Parts: sequence; structure tokens; C-alpha cells
Amino acid sequence: MNRPVFLPAFCLLSADGQDTMPVQLYRDILAAIREGRIKKGSKLPSSRKAAESLGVSRTTVNAAYELLRAEGVLSVRQGAVPAIHVPEWPVKSETSSFSHDLSKRGQGICKDLRRNSFVADQGRMSPGVPDEALFPAQEWARLSRQMARRKHGALSAYGSPYGAPALRAVLAERLFTDRGITVSPDQILVTTGTQASLSLIAQVMTDPGECAAVEDPCHLGARTAFLGAGLTVAPVPVDDDGLDPDLLPDQTRLIYITPSNQYPLGCRLSLSRRMMLLEKARSMQAMVLEDDYDSEFLWRGKEIAALTAHAAGEEVIYLSSASKVLLPGLRVGWMAVPERLVGPFRAAIRNIGIMANVHAQLVLADMMRSGLYRGQLRRISRIYENRGKALFQALSCNDAVEVKEPDGGVQLAVRFHAGGRETDALTALAHHGFRPARLSTHSLSGTMEGLIVGFADANENTIRKFCSVLEQVLKQ
Repeated sequence: MNRPVFLPAFCLLSADGQDTMPVQLYRDILAAIREGRIKKGSKLPSSRKAAESLGVSRTTVNAAYELLRAEGVLSVRQGAVPAIHVPEWPVKSETSSFSHDLSKRGQGICKDLRRNSFVADQGRMSPGVPDEALFPAQEWARLSRQMARRKHGALSAYGSPYGAPALRAVLAERLFTDRGITVSPDQILVTTGTQASLSLIAQVMTDPGECAAVEDPCHLGARTAFLGAGLTVAPVPVDDDGLDPDLLPDQTRLIYITPSNQYPLGCRLSLSRRMMLLEKARSMQAMVLEDDYDSEFLWRGKEIAALTAHAAGEEVIYLSSASKVLLPGLRVGWMAVPERLVGPFRAAIRNIGIMANVHAQLVLADMMRSGLYRGQLRRISRIYENRGKALFQALSCNDAVEVKEPDGGVQLAVRFHAGGRETDALTALAHHGFRPARLSTHSLSGTMEGLIVGFADANENTIRKFCSVLEQVLKQ
């Protein structure tokens, strides 16, 4: 005899659940059918008996049965016991025979090079991170409210995929006055940051298997972008004058460089090497990618114009962002491309869809036009300079490390004289809430060990505590 199914064996109802009781009952029965625990042809109890066994009202059961009937799972006829009448679904197995592996391109994109140097909970003294407390929150909020009240047409549509015209215009002015670069607003493309810009360039300008040369040590974001595009990444050693152009591999297609403040060592590419690099790039038909990293925060030596300003032809693409002056979370960066590449890059941005938030772009444009951005930059530059010098002085007293006085920036490279101590140092510092980065991860040659230490958020007490913890662990 085909007895009705005992529903309490399959249904766990809760009055505190997110769904209503009828929906919970419906989903529990449907899951049991899909998983093969309730078979084809099985009978369900009448609404009265189901209500009694489950401790709910008949209204609840009838509503659940009606949902199952509407799904085509349950046959309910007047005077008859409800019955499951759909064909049996495949029973879920613990292991699946289906496998769709990552593509070679996907494997490159998914390489987690920053696992040991980047964490969501960054903690104190993380490199490349500004001091959140110095963000001009009131000014940003005021400009943001004004922008919202204007009911700007750009906010009611997707806006220009290449960047808000107002922001591109003010950026073109700033690049000329501050970095010596002459470009039109059309040559400026706004993205969600330098990482997005690098990934876009790698996809547009190269084919898989071609060579991208990077500084060694190097910013990990560049390596991940190039590996994701299927490129071969070639490390070029850096000394006190920056990257040596004579060491660039033949057949190089892209040259990534941070000439104003090399990341992470903090040196500056000398003028003679800038000229050599541009000449080398032209002779190899290679595109130079100038990441103008931390050029806003230079305090030692004579300021040098951007590398792009010295380019005689169209061999340089310029990259920058507002991450350090304001906040990384705003996700606004920009690139200035040669005129002949404006059309292709605009099409690529439309197709890939890496447009930055329009509202943030318009507020940033207002901030730059009003002088607030420049005032913010002056204010935090003085603070970061004092903090950077204080950290350098404190670390210089530690005989177990080697540090170079920074020319600027918001981080400092600390090299260990003895090998094998990175993990111990990172573990001890993390215990006290510090999150510097692992220097060896940024070195493709594997010859450097130490830390990359941010100082943007470092006050006197923070620096003293950090240096004390580091000194103790390196003495052990």
C-alpha cells in the first residue's frame, strides 16, 4: 500500500524564518523531490493530516500545496490524495562529473600574487594607503550635496564612458601646469584606477606571449595585469638611479616604470636614464607606461617633469589616480594616451566597461577647479614628509636593517641584513596591528628580503611601537 509521505521527516518549519510558513513548506517539499528523497508517484497527506503532523494550520498547507501545483509538481484532484506526478529529477551526488576548467587566460588573471602583501583588513602602516583621518570629508560632502541638487544630466544617464568632460578638462590643465605634459582633454581617459588602466593597456596593446619589462622590485599590480593578459614578465634591476635601459630585453613590447618615486625602493629615475629609456623604447617600438606614482609627495631634490613631458613622439602612456591625495575607495584614475590611440582605447573602454563612478568624477572636478584639491595636497604633503622623516630616523638606529632616506611617497623599503626573517617580522607586527608588505614578494629575482612600510598614518607613538617590535624580533 502506498502510504502518504510523513512530512515532518522532510520539513523543518520555523516561525522566525525569513520566508512565510507556506513558502518554507513548499521549498522543503520541493527540495526533497529534487534530491530524490520523495519519489515520483508518492502520495502527500491530506491538508488536514499534514497540518496535524506539522503543527500548522490547514491554510498554510493548502497554500504550500497550491504553490507545488502551480509548479507542475503536484497533482491535486477533488476528493483524491495529492500525488507527485512529475518525472524523477536526477538525484544530487556528492561529487559531480562536470568540469569546466579555467582557460589559460583565466589562470593568468587569477594568479594571486598579492596574497602575502595585501589584506582586506589593512591595519596600521600599510604601504600605499593614505591617512583616512586626513580626508576632507566635510568639503567632499558639501560638494557632493551641491552636485546632487543640480540634478546634473550626467547623473541621470550612464555618462561618457571615457570620463566626465568636466574632469577630463581640468585634468588636462593640471597635467600641463604640474607635470609639464601637453595633452588635450580628448586624450585623457578616466578609469577606476591604475590597475584597471594597466589591464586595459595590456589587452589592447599586446598579444599573449609577448614581453612586458618591469622594474625589479616592482608594483605587484603591474605584474598581475601583464600575466593576466598572457604576457611574459621580464624583471629589470633597479639601482639608485632607477631602471637601467641598457638591460631591457630585446623584443620588449611594454615597459612599466615608476620614474618619479620608484615603488617600492623610493629612488628617482635620473634625467640621463629618462632620455636613454625614451630612445630605447623608440628603437624597439615598445610602449612606455609611466605610472606617476607618488609624484605629488616629493620633498627631496629638484622636482623633475614627468617622463611623458620629455617624449618626442607617441611612445609613452601616462597613468595616475586620486588614491593617495584623497582615498583609494573613490576608484578614480586616469590615463593620457597618444592621440593616435584615443579612438581604439575609447572603443575598448566601452566594450570592457571599466567606467568610473560619474558622481565621484564630477565632485572631484569641482574640487580641483575650486582649489580645494591643491590645498588638500599641500596640507597632507607636509604631514607625510614629517612622518616619513621620523620613520627613517627611527629605523636608522636599527643595525639589523638597511633603509634609504625617502625622496617622497608614503612608504619606505626596509631591507634585512639577515635572510629568512620576513615571516617572523610580519607575524610579530601583525600581532600588534601593523600590516607592512613583504618586500621579497615584489622582487622577481628573489634577492631582496625585508618590509615595505607605510607611514601615512604613523604618528610618533605608532612609529616608536613599530620600531620596537621590529627590533625585538630581529634580535631573536
